[in-house]
Amino acid sequence: MVLQVRLFAILRERAGRDSLEIELDKGATVADALRALADASEPLGEALEAMPVVMAVNRAYAGEEEPLKPGDELALIPPVSGGAEPAPHARVGPDPLSADKLSKAVATPHTGAIVTFQGTTRDVERLDYEAYEPMASERIAAILTEVAANHELEGIAAEHRTGTVPRGEPSVVVAAAAAHRGPAFAAAREAVDRIKAEAPIWKREVEGERTKWVEGNKPPPH
Repeated sequence: MVLQVRLFAILRERAGRDSLEIELDKGATVADALRALADASEPLGEALEAMPVVMAVNRAYAGEEEPLKPGDELALIPPVSGGAEPAPHARVGPDPLSADKLSKAVATPHTGAIVTFQGTTRDVERLDYEAYEPMASERIAAILTEVAANHELEGIAAEHRTGTVPRGEPSVVVAAAAAHRGPAFAAAREAVDRIKAEAPIWKREVEGERTKWVEGNKPPPH
């Protein structure tokens, strides 16, 4: 089925149009529509990763599991004016990471410096990461919110990979944007240090037949 999705404000500007058509299988859900939209337009996909959005179906806010049917009126709703600032982007999952994509996601017209940190696998064949993903994503989002409050930032985002990360590939990426380099450097450093100390993520070194879980520290109470 082919559905039209209306776009507003920053999403309309990023996509360069006020609506997009997406093709979905019968029985598709709002989550399927969001994935299709992210793939339909590169600038729009970057915006969807960088901000919380909500889908409206037939002029009512809808959860990601809501099924869609032919003829539904869809609209993608970015954060509305007058509300709180959008939550910083945080993601934990198995997909490969892109520092360039995160850098673009945090940039604004007022940005004078973007500091990007990549933590990569070294010395061993690979690292295997395991995470309590929902809690890890929420914890990283909370860390980024607190870091943003501590520094004068234009934007901040972080992603952490799970599963197998071969030598030379990044397992964690943080991007911090600010008008000046000082706050950007300080925010990126603080975010990385806190993610390593507080997020429920574990890693195992693998080199041939040898494996070893890397010891960590007890997370601080919150």
